[in-house]
Amino acid sequence: MRLIHAYINGITRLNEFIGRWVAYLIFVIFALLLLEVFMRYLFSSPTSWTNELGQMLFGAYVVLSGGYVMAHRDHVNVDLLYSSFSPRTRAWVDIFTSSMFFLFMAALLYFGSSMAWESVQGMETSYSAWNPPIWPIKAMIPLGTLLLLLQGIAKLLQDILVALGREPAGDAKHAEDAQ
Repeated sequence: MRLIHAYINGITRLNEFIGRWVAYLIFVIFALLLLEVFMRYLFSSPTSWTNELGQMLFGAYVVLSGGYVMAHRDHVNVDLLYSSFSPRTRAWVDIFTSSMFFLFMAALLYFGSSMAWESVQGMETSYSAWNPPIWPIKAMIPLGTLLLLLQGIAKLLQDILVALGREPAGDAKHAEDAQ
């Protein structure tokens, strides 16, 4: 039981740490967009790189924040019936539906890793006027998928404990423990 809790807390702490640092990218993206607006409309000299860099950073932001969002149980749910269930019933439903999550994550990890590996091998660039390397951003796809997958395993373990009555249900319990 200790090992299970250590895994859940360790992965949640890792995703908490990464999520908090990745959140600061939104300020960089905002600054880039603001810079582009000033350059374009105040100085009539648009840049060729701010929009593309902002898009690349946003891609990294989205991909790397998945584990953090799952740790905080902030992904979108359809709550028509789910919210009326008891915590144990919700845990059983989550265990049952997690098979779809793991199937999707396996496909994303496989195809994302393949795409990232080809991109890194070819030192892929964007072929735009600025032509930055995009392989580092594509390498974030399997990394973000792995973080989300590990958090999904932690959530599954937590759901199993709740479903079996080994632990009281607390949606944000482990997210709060990681802080």
